[in-house]
Amino acid sequence: MTHTWPIRVYYEDTDLAGIVYYANYLRFIERARSEMVRAAGIDQVEMKARGLVFAVRRVEADYLSPARYDDELRVETRLDRIKGASFDMPQEVYRDHTLLFRARVGVVVLDAAGRATRVPADIRAKIEALSPDPRP
Repeated sequence: MTHTWPIRVYYEDTDLAGIVYYANYLRFIERARSEMVRAAGIDQVEMKARGLVFAVRRVEADYLSPARYDDELRVETRLDRIKGASFDMPQEVYRDHTLLFRARVGVVVLDAAGRATRVPADIRAKIEALSPDPRP
């Protein structure tokens, strides 16, 4: 399943050259991941009450073409692979049909002490439902 989230570029997102400041793409994809997790029925407030949180472990990013003020963008997010305590989410940012940015984000589940912990079965089932070919 590919989750799509729209983003509009605001003045505050741009640098002196009038293009999206590179770090803001990370904000855009963070919002899209959060919305995908929410759409899957995972309540992160409830997770935190259980002593669990998602944390970004790794990001590989490619900046391919600039976005500019007032552009309408879309972030596409997928689940690529789920392991014991982590999963990978490829994300792409488009303006119309033009790919502007792509990232591969590794997410890990942490316990209240900040240690990696296995993805609980109920959350794992919801995450796996995001993938067209779920494999543990």
